[in-house]
Amino acid sequence: MSDEIEFDRSATAPPGEVVQLSPLVRRLIAGNGGPMTFTGTCSYIVGRGKVAIIDPGPEDKAHLAGLLAAVSGETVSHIVVTHTHRDHSPGARALKAATGAPIVGCGPHRPFRELAAGEATRLDAAADAEHAPDQVMAGSDAVTGPGWSLVAIETPGHTANHLAFALPEEETLFSGDHVMAWSTTIVAPPDGSMAAYMASVETLRGMEHALYRPGHGGPVTEPQRFLRGLVQHRRQREAAILGRLRAGDERIAEMVPPIYQGLPPALHRAAALSVLAQLEDLVARGIVTCDEAVPGLSSRYRPA
Repeated sequence: MSDEIEFDRSATAPPGEVVQLSPLVRRLIAGNGGPMTFTGTCSYIVGRGKVAIIDPGPEDKAHLAGLLAAVSGETVSHIVVTHTHRDHSPGARALKAATGAPIVGCGPHRPFRELAAGEATRLDAAADAEHAPDQVMAGSDAVTGPGWSLVAIETPGHTANHLAFALPEEETLFSGDHVMAWSTTIVAPPDGSMAAYMASVETLRGMEHALYRPGHGGPVTEPQRFLRGLVQHRRQREAAILGRLRAGDERIAEMVPPIYQGLPPALHRAAALSVLAQLEDLVARGIVTCDEAVPGLSSRYRPA
């Protein structure tokens, strides 16, 4: 069986519609679809009667109203957040104000490294710096309700504080933005780290879940095969970057067009950040050299 990634970009339910996905899981998609969010952020309701809500999404009154209507007559016991990007975590604060439930899961936002030379502001504008959880969860920490439990798995890479959550009762993993069926994950320094991301992929390869429910798009139905495909994809991308360096390209801006042929210009910045993440890892491994102590978007790179 091939380990090539087979992306699933089939349509999911429209934003605002509550869908029963399994006996324990309902989903409501926020109305924030776009090039980086696919059809929108997936908020998941786990349990019945006494429930947890995973990733309440952006600061969006309509989405908050939809979540509250979906759990009318029920008690929200936990608001669970996978990571601090503005399409996932800000809605937790409004949901807490409406329900009184504690915010649990990932810690406050933090980058993997300090800014490189010439980086005047954070490269990842998606960061939610206001996230202040009531309980920070680490690996193997769990929250529970009637007939369900959510167990934290540390999966840093997309962000430094990224968590996934296992639902053992259904052999399911809520994978946040770490693994998604519709696309590879953006890893954008300084808030993301390719080395950490790939280490987290290896963590999940050592676990068995029948299904992933991601932060965007539909489910990953063959998780282990998909993870193998991610590893192969990153190896191919690394080889492409090394090929451009051997061809004489020294700057990321020169590498992006030939590596990402046909990519819409609106996504070139995201692609540049992904190349930077790969180059950071290659420099750390001694395969590539950089003319600056901290690799950046404007740095010059050469094969070691």
